[in-house]
Amino acid sequence: MCEARLRKRQQSAVLPVHGSGQSLRVVLVTSRETKRWVVPKGWVEAGEPPHAGAAREAFEEAGLEGEVEVEPLGTYAYPKRLPGGESAATEVVVFRFRVSRMLQDWPERAQRTRRLFKPEAAAAVVAEPGLAALLRNLRDR
Repeated sequence: MCEARLRKRQQSAVLPVHGSGQSLRVVLVTSRETKRWVVPKGWVEAGEPPHAGAAREAFEEAGLEGEVEVEPLGTYAYPKRLPGGESAATEVVVFRFRVSRMLQDWPERAQRTRRLFKPEAAAAVVAEPGLAALLRNLRDR
């Protein structure tokens, strides 16, 4: 097996939060291919801080504007499906993103659905156990 396929890859993501207290909601989007509920994420690009890349993904994938924290909220892992049907172990570094604006139009709007969830409900619909744990442990701050 090719060594590159065995190497862990890294993505950065935002956990977009909207509101506070009892009205705290999490914004999830569907993935383009499988339509699973996910957080906006993408590959870490050379020369771009992971939190900045994650904020860019929030705009491109979900039409979100806001403030991203520099310190990670946590991480989770999942098997990323690659072209050709193979998968690669992928670590996702997650940054809290305080949503200030939800745009009506954004680059991937035609490819994804965006929805607000209470954190417990979001944890119940995501497929990745590590992401579900981050959602269940989310604290308003």
